[in-house]
Amino acid sequence: MTGLTKVKIEELEMTIWRHLPDIEEVNQIGANSMVELLGIIVTEIGEDYLKGTMPVDNRTLQPHGILHGGASVALAETLGSIASTLCLDTDKQYCVGLGINSSHVRPISSGKVTGTVKPVHVGRTIHVWNIDISADHGKLISVSRLTMAILNKSPGS
Repeated sequence: MTGLTKVKIEELEMTIWRHLPDIEEVNQIGANSMVELLGIIVTEIGEDYLKGTMPVDNRTLQPHGILHGGASVALAETLGSIASTLCLDTDKQYCVGLGINSSHVRPISSGKVTGTVKPVHVGRTIHVWNIDISADHGKLISVSRLTMAILNKSPGS
């Protein structure tokens, strides 16, 4: 894939991530799911943020020809879920979305959008993330706040 920013964990001095797989590995998790169907791709992982893109095309438009709010929410929840997973010991824990709130502030009808997820709170049982979604020209399209529940895996699962 082109345009991806690869980051090695040793380059991140003060990272929030428990583990940092290769971006291609992260993107493979979404194969054969809605993530792939919508064209969502993680493009960058930084010390305390994650970025991903989604095309604005026939898969993500609503009937009036602008980006569907549900597609924006799908991008936000996907990026926040990936971010939470990267903060966990996945042998012992997993995460699920508990709630999401989104405000759509500007329409867009073509191109792509980029979501940037940053932590508000990364706790033992709850993670809260802010996700800003912007257009190629840099203008804000929507803002979301995602709450993730952190659950323990049962032994042997």
